[in-house]
Amino acid sequence: MKKWKVLYAPWRIGYILGEKIKGCLFCKLVKQKNDKKNLILERKKKCFVILNRYPYNNGHLMIVPYKHTDDLTKLDKETLAEMMETAKEYTAKMKKVMRTDGFNIGINMGQIAGAGIADHLHLHIVPRWAGDNNFMPVIGGSKVISESFESVYKKLKK
Repeated sequence: MKKWKVLYAPWRIGYILGEKIKGCLFCKLVKQKNDKKNLILERKKKCFVILNRYPYNNGHLMIVPYKHTDDLTKLDKETLAEMMETAKEYTAKMKKVMRTDGFNIGINMGQIAGAGIADHLHLHIVPRWAGDNNFMPVIGGSKVISESFESVYKKLKK
């Protein structure tokens, strides 16, 4: 029998016990006009940029079109172009302020493809550093997020 590993993560209790949002999370957050609390870094004409509250790495962000769709083919050329220009802008910004070594960039379209929010398409940008795949996830079965949301938000908001 595999022995369970325990990682202290007190911020997760808010998600576990918190009110469950009905409907589309992205649509609701963008309407609230409380960008800092909701980790929205920037609002563009066709999309917005938001930090992932449950990141793979610190600085993991998403570019989300305002149009509510689960299908890439339903986005117009202007939205697609703005999403890619925004990805270009934020990868350059992260290279400068977070000194990244690389990125994973992609879309998980559909629940079967791994989309956590399957009903509203979004583009992930996950910053990577040499050595970020250390012993913790490999041996320890745990991921360490080494920087707070507030710190990353301030760096990328400038």
